[in-house]
Parts: sequence; C-alpha cells; structure tokens
Amino acid sequence: MLEVWTEKYRPQKLTEIEGQSAITNRLHAFVKSQNFPHLLFAGPAGVGKTTAALAITRELFGEHWKDSFLELNASDSRGIDVVRNNIKEFSKTKSIRDDIPFKIIFLDEADALTKEAQDALRRIMEDYVRTVRFIMSCNYSSKIITPIQSRCAIFRFEPLPRDIVKGILVKISQAEGFKINEDAFELLYDASEGDMRKAENLLQACASTTKDVTREVVREVVSFAEPKEIELIVKTAIAGNFLQAKERLNEVIVRHGLSGLDVIKQIQKETWKLDIEEKHKLELTRLCGEFEFRMVEGSNEFIQLAALLAEFAKLK
Repeated sequence: MLEVWTEKYRPQKLTEIEGQSAITNRLHAFVKSQNFPHLLFAGPAGVGKTTAALAITRELFGEHWKDSFLELNASDSRGIDVVRNNIKEFSKTKSIRDDIPFKIIFLDEADALTKEAQDALRRIMEDYVRTVRFIMSCNYSSKIITPIQSRCAIFRFEPLPRDIVKGILVKISQAEGFKINEDAFELLYDASEGDMRKAENLLQACASTTKDVTREVVREVVSFAEPKEIELIVKTAIAGNFLQAKERLNEVIVRHGLSGLDVIKQIQKETWKLDIEEKHKLELTRLCGEFEFRMVEGSNEFIQLAALLAEFAKLK
C-alpha cells in the first residue's frame, strides 16, 4: 500500500525534529520531569508543531500513548460545542498512569476557534488542570485570547531554512530510490517556503511520475511561476510599460494555473530583490498588502492584479 510521505517520514522523537533545536531541547526537559504547563505552539504550517506534540506524548506515555491523548482540529469544529462536549468529557476522566496524573489534549489550529469557544476553553483549562494538559498549535498567536496565552508556555516555531529542507528531501529521495537535481531542490524550496509538509507532498507527487526529478518535472506539479518571470513583470511595470506587464502577467497566470493570491505573494517577494530605493520598496510592499486584502475580501483577482501593476507603473 502506498504511504503518504509526510506520515512515513514524520519524526517519532523530539531529537529527530530538525531546525527547531532550541524548542525541542526545552520540550525534552519537560518530558524528563514528567510535568509541564499548558503549551502553545505558534508558527507557520509544516514546521514541526504537530510532530512535536505527538513526540512529547509518545515519549511521555510510551507504547500506549494513544490511551492518554486526544487530538482535535479546531478548524473542523470552530464553535463552543466541541469544547463543551469532546474536550470537557475527555478532561473529566483521570489518566490510566499512576506516575503521570494527567492526559494530553492536542488542539490543532486553535486560532480558528471563536472567541466564545476560547472563553469556554479557558475555564476548562482552569477547572481540569490536574487531569489534563493542553498543547495548542496556531499560525497566529495574536488570535488566541490573552487569558489562554497567559496560561501557556509559548513556543514560536520558525520556517525551516533551505539547508534543513534540502537535507530531509535528500534522505527521502535516497530511501525511495530516485534522483533529484539541484535545480529541482531550489524550486521545491521556493514553492514550499520552509513548509516541510508541502515540500514532501510536492516531492512525492513529482516522484510518482519519474525516477529522475528535474526542475521541469517540479514545475509541472507546482502552481508556481519561475521567480525570473515575476521579476520581469515587476520590472516592466516599474519601467512604465503597464500594458506589456499586464499581458505578461496574464500569460503567466494562464500557463501555470495560478491564483491571484499566489501571484501577489511572489510579486511581493521579488520587489525586495530589486535594485531600487528603500522608500520605493516600502511603497511596493504596502501596495501588495493593500491589494492582497482586497482579494481576500472577494474582489476580482484579475482586476486587482492589473490595478496593482498600474500603481507600480506610477513609481517610474
């Protein structure tokens, strides 16, 4: 049976997690003491938050760790019912271990919970502190209410650096018996931006069609334009050639099947590489943020991207 590589190659121990050594060292100390406060893991997707929560539980409870562990994804059930029912019921029962008096609830994407649900969760954290420890993960800790944050030890996970991602992908390619060249690695990293889960999923999709993964193979899989293509569009717009920049942008969007949000993120990334005055870079970044917000609010993506290029052309 084919396995999903993100699970097949998921680290099982804290010491196996790469790129977050400062965090895993502190978590390992918690495991050794067999006691720790509620934990809040904040950071982007695919950097080890869920893996760290699972590793802590395995190392703490051993072979039968699943008997003392409840995992919930808050984005699936954002309301107060999941807190009152699933979480509260699990919290009421004691641990089956005599030496460890608490169980663990892992609440993934906790920042998706409504404020009312978070208020209810705070009360459970207070009432059942003797029988349960919460490990919560989120992309944005600012979306977690202050009373919950104050009850947690907060760990901030960072995007994985290029060398770490490359090293992990090399190990996977060797274990699975296929070749991948340097250019393919570079594009995989650019497309994943330090998200290891995304990088592994993209690599598995590439390797499913060939045993020789090249940059061209990766490009067929990812919804991602070449950085040089976006750079040319940005430079063309800044030079005042709005219509030409717009035509090139439309061509790139159609050829790669990109969404407006995909494009605007790449545009923002390329603006910081330009050899222009700092004040112009700041203005371009502000514009990217403004037009991204408009897209998120539901505005037509093609119109907003064209308007963004028009604003770029004004900076000439």
